[in-house]
Amino acid sequence: MPDILAVEGLTAGYGAATVISGVSFRMAEGRSLALLGRNGVGKTTLVDTIVGLTRHRGGTIALAGRDVTRSPPEKRAKAGIGWVPQERGIFPSLTVEENLSAFRRPGPWDLERVYGMFPRLRERRGNWGNQLSGGEQQMLSVARALVTNPRLLLLDEPTEGLAPIIVEELLAALKRVVVDEGLSTIIVEQKPREILGVVEAALILDRGTVVHSGPSAALLARPELLDGFLGVKAGAVAAP
Repeated sequence: MPDILAVEGLTAGYGAATVISGVSFRMAEGRSLALLGRNGVGKTTLVDTIVGLTRHRGGTIALAGRDVTRSPPEKRAKAGIGWVPQERGIFPSLTVEENLSAFRRPGPWDLERVYGMFPRLRERRGNWGNQLSGGEQQMLSVARALVTNPRLLLLDEPTEGLAPIIVEELLAALKRVVVDEGLSTIIVEQKPREILGVVEAALILDRGTVVHSGPSAALLARPELLDGFLGVKAGAVAAP
């Protein structure tokens, strides 16, 4: 079986600017990966490039053995890429259920299944998108990506700006998706300690290039590596 994602020598950016350069990595079906790094090093750009939103300058992207390098975003979505952007992107004038139904595709992730994962959404299924809290909007954004029944799920800083209790609830849901369901998942995150406890491996970027790749457990066991790569205090990322 081919890798779910194979990125080779990927170089891309926005307009005239090149943000990521020569990025290469492979990801097996059913595996999970954290994209880590300081602000502005190219994490979001890498995800945007996989989704198809940047200016491609070199390299290739293959999804389950199929070259999607030149495919537009809508064809990549149909091929199996699910995306949860930083901005969440829900429709404020649609209800929770309408937001979900608008993107639903056949597969195991249906409305009842995502409502089971996010009971808050079931309770608010008739509420408009703009009537939800920030945490509820993020849950809706994740649920909406899941009901597309993707082969690869991409999440860009899903816990940013959320209250600790909501972060805990969201991480528990993501752990279920990654560990219990085995959905291939890439998560961009600024909280390394929390996300490394969910995913299997980590990729660290600096100035648009890969500077580290390896198991999450190895980074948790050696917090000084995170201190060097990310500029965070070792005590803040020690294994729980």
